[in-house]
Amino acid sequence: MDVVTEAPAPLQPIDLTDDAKVTQVLDLAERVGEVMLAAGTAVMDVTTQVEFIASTYGLSNCDIDVTYNSIRISADRGPAMPPASTMRVVHYRSLDFTRLAAADRLTRRIRQELPPPGEALAALDEITSAPHPYNRWWATFGWALMAAAVAVLLNGGPLIALISFATTMLIDRANRLLNRRGLPFFFQHMVGGMIAAMPAVLVSTYASHLNMDPALIIAAGITVLLAGLQLVGAVEDAITGAPITASARMLEVVMMTGGIIAGITLALRASELLSLTVPSVDMAPGRDLTNWPLKLIAGALISLAFVLACYAERRALAAAAFSGAAATMFYLLVTQAGFGPIVSSGAAATVVGLAGGLLARRALTPPLVVVVAGVTPLLPGLRVYRGLYALLNDEQLIGLNQLLSAFAVGLALAAGVTLGEWIARDLRRPRIIKRFGSIRRPRMTARFFDFRYQDSKSKRQKMPGREKNGRAPKLDN
Repeated sequence: MDVVTEAPAPLQPIDLTDDAKVTQVLDLAERVGEVMLAAGTAVMDVTTQVEFIASTYGLSNCDIDVTYNSIRISADRGPAMPPASTMRVVHYRSLDFTRLAAADRLTRRIRQELPPPGEALAALDEITSAPHPYNRWWATFGWALMAAAVAVLLNGGPLIALISFATTMLIDRANRLLNRRGLPFFFQHMVGGMIAAMPAVLVSTYASHLNMDPALIIAAGITVLLAGLQLVGAVEDAITGAPITASARMLEVVMMTGGIIAGITLALRASELLSLTVPSVDMAPGRDLTNWPLKLIAGALISLAFVLACYAERRALAAAAFSGAAATMFYLLVTQAGFGPIVSSGAAATVVGLAGGLLARRALTPPLVVVVAGVTPLLPGLRVYRGLYALLNDEQLIGLNQLLSAFAVGLALAAGVTLGEWIARDLRRPRIIKRFGSIRRPRMTARFFDFRYQDSKSKRQKMPGREKNGRAPKLDN
């Protein structure tokens, strides 16, 4: 998430002896973290946001443990009171970017206005219980449009793009129906892989005279199915020091990718048994650097369609499209300079991470939305199918090389995003943090709050003690 952009208002901490108020603050912090974690935000960002909300209301001494599907907080209330502890389990995974943006705005409001915990909880209830901002069919249209744009980016013609569009619509509606029936996500991705392969087989068998490349239909389907996985968050967690959550997320990515491959494999094997033609693929690592304007438009359209499918707000659409076009352009530039796909992907992802950190402040959009959308055009869908095709034709060395290369591209994308976000935070570090970087956090005693501040140019200054009536002093706004 975004870093603090301005100093919070003078602290008005809650009474730490009031268990109800403390519980409200901890619940508020955990539920905001839940929204972020469910959307695929990295653990360190979730931890920072949870800690900020808790400390804003006076719980500055907290131990926070965020894992793949749970958030635990233990708040120290001083030597005279027992610590307050709570835990929340994340039961769902959500790609509702409107909900994520709304939670981010609520955090900004807490930062600036410091509403009462009950009021902030009520606002969060409205955010999490609100329906999607538009009809589900618009999300289906977004996924289908994304597949068509991927086909265009891979040099597929209009007919390939149209078939990819229709195939992805069928995949989305089928998986939605299976999700209502409670089918595990592994088998949903398996069904998606089967549906992606069948139109390509039919085109290769009955329309070979049209000189199309039906393998691109499968590649587009693979890219769409990979787009919803949390690869970026998994690698970012591994880099930033959260190995347990990184392992869990990476295992999920591997399992879901395995489901896609299993579905495609079953479809292709069944086609061979039925004497149908399996779509072949060119294994040459050619670099097509022609028709840049069309590729840039396709890259922008892929990112825009992805955030549309994830229920993003209108303000995020333009930012996502710009991010996708920038990623595609830098990928082509680095490739033209003579570097391979791994280095090119990493360099483009670094630009995306940087753009995500900077555009997020302008568009008031969480960086995750811009970043994940920006790397989507670079997902190695065609490379995955190349490896699978080689394995099916007993070319194990080539197949494993292609699959490992696809995995390396995914790691390069995630690592580049992490580096780009770090550069953005360092470049745009708010002046208020530089000015008040040495201010100490409030220190709570058992009976009242003793605030001590230390500026870089002055010594410690203790605020006035209790008033004559025995009440703690109030801070002036």
